[in-house]
Amino acid sequence: MTLTKESFHGALPPPSEVAKADADNTREEEEAVPQSAVRTGVVEPSKQGTGRLVMHSMAMFGREFCYAVEAAFVTPVLLTVGLPKNLYSLVWLISPILGFVLQPVVGSASDHCTSSWGKRRPYILGLGIIMLLGMALYLNGDVMISAFITERDKQQTWAIVTTMLGVVLFDFAADFIDGPIKAYLFDVCSHQEKEKGLHYHALLTGLGGALGYLTGAMDWSETVLGHQLLSEFQVMFFFSALVFLICLTVHLCSIPEVPLRYDTEETKFLLEVDEPCQYNSIEKIKNGYLNSPYTEIKTAPQPAKSSGPSHTETQRRVTLKSLLKTLLSMPSHYRNLCVSHLFGWMAFLSNMLFFTDFMGQIVYQGSPYAPRNSTLYLAYERGVEVGCWGLCINAISSSLYSYLQKALLPYIGLKGLYFIGYLLFGLGTGLIGLFPNVYSTLALCSLFGVMSSTLYTVPFHLIAEYHREEENLKLQDGDQARELGRGKGIDCAALTCMVQLAQIILGVGLGLLVSVAGSAVTVISASTVALIGCCFVAFCVRYV
Repeated sequence: MTLTKESFHGALPPPSEVAKADADNTREEEEAVPQSAVRTGVVEPSKQGTGRLVMHSMAMFGREFCYAVEAAFVTPVLLTVGLPKNLYSLVWLISPILGFVLQPVVGSASDHCTSSWGKRRPYILGLGIIMLLGMALYLNGDVMISAFITERDKQQTWAIVTTMLGVVLFDFAADFIDGPIKAYLFDVCSHQEKEKGLHYHALLTGLGGALGYLTGAMDWSETVLGHQLLSEFQVMFFFSALVFLICLTVHLCSIPEVPLRYDTEETKFLLEVDEPCQYNSIEKIKNGYLNSPYTEIKTAPQPAKSSGPSHTETQRRVTLKSLLKTLLSMPSHYRNLCVSHLFGWMAFLSNMLFFTDFMGQIVYQGSPYAPRNSTLYLAYERGVEVGCWGLCINAISSSLYSYLQKALLPYIGLKGLYFIGYLLFGLGTGLIGLFPNVYSTLALCSLFGVMSSTLYTVPFHLIAEYHREEENLKLQDGDQARELGRGKGIDCAALTCMVQLAQIILGVGLGLLVSVAGSAVTVISASTVALIGCCFVAFCVRYV
């Protein structure tokens, strides 16, 4: 696109008119809405009550409830439909790869969404629908296929395909939805309430996981619902869909978003091209050029309308081609925070994904490959059941610690909370690996919750602190410096990408280690990575 200097400056009113118009608009908006909706300018949102913050956190409760159901039932479901063992890694790798690639694109798109419903809620609703579709497919896939296909061979093949598709869709949407939810919280809450909102998120995340594990541990076969539905999988889908729908509806109705609007179409175009591509505070226009690492718009004396690519095509091309450069161009303190988050999730997931198998094989000395009803196989099943109770302890301790964080924060700060979370988890998993005893392992499961609560709160709290610092600097530079800024959605998405990257790394590497050295290597690996992350958190992460 070629933009003339005259047309560009002509599209912008004189500074005196801008100041007068802004003053008039401010008086009108203070009477009409509680917070500023204009993309330009930094205005502190209005205060939200505790009830609205709890309602906002209900999405995390429903999401974690569904996650717990998946953790408890996805392996039995895959075994039931006859999925070959060599396809297990494929199931767990597709979703994080898609999420790692597309997460920043969605985060950037939500920063520029001009829907009348707000910037974040349309994406949250869409991802919630995909979650429900994924659950329906992986918990009911064999039943759905058997209703349409009668040939047994084709039934099994299509049941496997449908179940795999359901698992991939669910994981994809459940991982994705966290970024828009966090960005939604940051958009509508004052700085003081962002901290409170993050703690409520962690609290209800733990409660949702605990309730999900308890629901899955119950025997529903003798209940009325169990007799009405075909199997336990359908019972769990009924509860999961009901809980998630209620929680999602409450969340979407919790705090109104003010729709995003731009002063002019040219301002919108410049923001769309610039913001996904670089992490500088503002774009500078000088020497006749609009300078950007990936786009150069020359201000030459030519017509404003060009026969080149349309504004939507230009945005799409810039966004996709510069995705990797966008992440690499982040300021160093953002990159360091992402690296520390990657260490944390690698440690946490390497322990959680194989914990029940560790309990069955190492603690209870059982074997999943022994003949059915043999002593070794029954011991393994017993270990898996006890491991589920350990995961329930983890979820409950996560809720309790998220409440304790509020009391500890004034005394030890974010650095202390971050350091303690990694340190306790590293020491706890190390002791479990060295001394695999039933009772000590269950007691140390409470330290998993400390790590979980830390990962869900402290990094996002630091993102909010970084943005607050940048906004204060922009205010000191004056009105002109506040015109263009980076959205919170892209930063939350970059941070959430580390969860998918951790899943990819573990899916490729840890499975091979387990097959060679056994399940004991998982807790030792988790301890080692957590302690390395502990050092990184102490010396490399910047605290405001």
